[in-house]
Amino acid sequence: MVFNWLHLAIILFLIVGILFAAGPLILASLISPRARGGDMGMPYECGMKPFGSSWTQFGVNYYVYALIFLAFDVDVLYLFPVAVHYHLAEGWLAFVKVFIFLTFLGLSIVYFWAKGVFTWPHKIRL
Repeated sequence: MVFNWLHLAIILFLIVGILFAAGPLILASLISPRARGGDMGMPYECGMKPFGSSWTQFGVNYYVYALIFLAFDVDVLYLFPVAVHYHLAEGWLAFVKVFIFLTFLGLSIVYFWAKGVFTWPHKIRL
């Protein structure tokens, strides 16, 4: 293999790319202020002094809703490419595939509803 100008250009671009990625990180660590303690360690709450602890536990319902949203959001994103190329398909095969996909999506919503996932539990007052 002969080393030519193309190889040199590729190596130079790699070095410049690494410098563009690592340069700001190195520069920030060199010139950033080194203040510790005081207000620097406090959680930021819009310039106000924090009240209570910043480590609070959220109910699991928030996470369940977030996961269900992500699952259905990703599933619906699969429908956009299908809708774009649907007119190119011949016969009923594309329609049957989309219908099966939407059927399983609807059945999963019915399943979650039957399990009571969508009912928000009331907060118990002591």
